[in-house]
Amino acid sequence: MRPRVSFGIRVIVLLIVLFAAAALLAPWISPHDPLRQSLLLRLKPPGSATASAGLFPLGTDDLGRDLLSRILYGARASFIVAILSVSVSLVVGTLLGLAAGWFRGWTATLIMRFVDAMLSVPAILLAVLTVAVIGPSFVTLVLVLGLTRWPRYTRVAYAATLQVAGLPFIAAAEMAGADSARILLRHILPNIAGPLLVVATSEFGLMILFEAGLSFLGLGIQPPAPSWGSIMSAGRQYVERAWWLTVFPGLGLFTLVVCVNVMGDWLRDRLDPRSAGR
Repeated sequence: MRPRVSFGIRVIVLLIVLFAAAALLAPWISPHDPLRQSLLLRLKPPGSATASAGLFPLGTDDLGRDLLSRILYGARASFIVAILSVSVSLVVGTLLGLAAGWFRGWTATLIMRFVDAMLSVPAILLAVLTVAVIGPSFVTLVLVLGLTRWPRYTRVAYAATLQVAGLPFIAAAEMAGADSARILLRHILPNIAGPLLVVATSEFGLMILFEAGLSFLGLGIQPPAPSWGSIMSAGRQYVERAWWLTVFPGLGLFTLVVCVNVMGDWLRDRLDPRSAGR
């Protein structure tokens, strides 16, 4: 009998779905144009309303732009960057891990030593240096985040491939004449997908944090496009008289990352064979 999903996990899933829906539907549910400026409306507090511009539920920023609309579009940017960067690192890391675990020998030695070298450098520092040298752009941001986090997938895929490669059905596939590519993609990959999914879930939250951090430093999503990090960066000089510029996007970032991390921990417990008997 499978264990029931707890109420807390259901709430976490609901919150993640709400964040994703808000990001997806941002063009339709945003009350205002996130790029429209009006100096007459700058730094309006939450709940402000005017006859000409309407209601600003979360207030406005230093250029008179609606904060709620910018937060919704910022969530959209965070989700897109996180999904694409996780996809890049997942594909690269999994392929290298499969190759190392299957071919072993010098192939495994070369790949895993490269993994060790990559892990010896903090990923966020490597991302900051790379973006600073190449120049900030959306494509650069996705590639840099994706290509700095693949070693974690490689380690997991390598260890899992070593375990699965010794099972009888793999030997049977080899005797049936299946080539290495077919064995890796049709037989081994489906059996190691669980641990990789757990890693991807936890990395998703980390990518959102990295994107916000780089945007806060001016190396991520470039103005005037909204990003949670850039919104907080612009609002830090108005903390004393316009607290909402940093509190609301910061609260959204904190809530989403915590929810994703809790979801990742739950998936790890459910997919870990050692926890089956608990």
